[in-house]
Amino acid sequence: MSASVRTLAARFLADVIRGDKSLAALPANPNLNPQDRALLQELCFGTCRFYFRQEAMLRDLLPKPLKAKDADVLALLHLGIYQLLHTRIPDHAAIGATVEAANGLKKPWAKGLVNGVLRNVQRRLPELQQVEPPNHPPWLIDKLQQAWPDSWQTVLAANDQRPPFTLRVNRRRANRDTYLAQLRAGGFVGECCELAADGITLDRACPVGELPGFEDAMVSVQDEAAQLAADLLQLAPALRVLDTCCAPGGKTCHMLEREPALQEVVALDVEAARMARVEQNLERLGLKATLKVADATRLSDWWDQVPFDRILLDAPCSATGVIRRHPDIKLLRRANDIDKLANLQRQLLTELWQTLKPGGLLVYATCSVLSQENEETVAGFLAEQNDAEHEPINALWGHARQYGRQLLPRDGGHDGFYYALLRRR
Repeated sequence: MSASVRTLAARFLADVIRGDKSLAALPANPNLNPQDRALLQELCFGTCRFYFRQEAMLRDLLPKPLKAKDADVLALLHLGIYQLLHTRIPDHAAIGATVEAANGLKKPWAKGLVNGVLRNVQRRLPELQQVEPPNHPPWLIDKLQQAWPDSWQTVLAANDQRPPFTLRVNRRRANRDTYLAQLRAGGFVGECCELAADGITLDRACPVGELPGFEDAMVSVQDEAAQLAADLLQLAPALRVLDTCCAPGGKTCHMLEREPALQEVVALDVEAARMARVEQNLERLGLKATLKVADATRLSDWWDQVPFDRILLDAPCSATGVIRRHPDIKLLRRANDIDKLANLQRQLLTELWQTLKPGGLLVYATCSVLSQENEETVAGFLAEQNDAEHEPINALWGHARQYGRQLLPRDGGHDGFYYALLRRR
């Protein structure tokens, strides 16, 4: 096991701890072999997943807190603890390589500290594995307790699991049962999703290139909850559809797979780099949409004054329903972010409403499990918009709210997601 991988991981995680980077910025590191690249990702994601629990341990294990300038040494300690508690790496290899990584940080003075702390963890391993302090920031635990008094502990537990690997079968190229049989013939173990008509969940993740028919556009990777958007939009031939905040394009592609005779799908996102992902996904699947890079709230920059029959607003949110996929959310998100996001969501709803035809349908979606971003945002919008009405979602999934339905993350199943339907009178 290479100490250089741990040095890279410590430097990167130090930026995450400081709030300067997210896991999405994890470098591809083409100079690393595939095994070391996989190890780098495992160490970074896993450490973020258990950061708060390990932080509580370190308060007991460290003789005194480290200075802010030594965030990389703190990250190295977290990496070492994660390896000892949550991986199959032999203890001697994990400790030895993590200690040596201090040289790569140009902080040889830290080798003794790292060695001492990790040896202490090794000695106290049975005791430490039995103690499970909260593994989320206190502000988020408080909000979850308030929003879900009967389910908050289930949400916390689901957030600490690895995410399921779920596929969406392209109806233009295959049906789900046929593709599932093809998977099983190839040695994959999977089952049909309960809620998503095109979904299959595998028992393990794999490189997409190994999936049968991936390069032939038969299948894509998409969570079960996200696949529900296409049905909720009530698509039909000749409709003009807007997909706002569309990147990376999973829902855009699903719409086009489900209803080939749409008049047009306009896919809008504010970031050009993220829109490039949308373009790549469309190209792989042989689909076409009108792509626009613009701020959705500045209608004059992108809207041609032709109204839409359907709008999907997949609103920017806290992403508290997908923490298991993005565990750095625990470190990066702050309590005061929620008010800012709720204000942005209301602004997007108000502006985009002007582009919807009378009789048209808007699907409001987030991957948040916090009511302030979901039903409270919708309630505030309805109170101000006299030509908007809420349509109940007639479904058995999720939790019925005053407006819309809420899915909570489920161990081995769908992510946390919220949907509401709004009709323009």
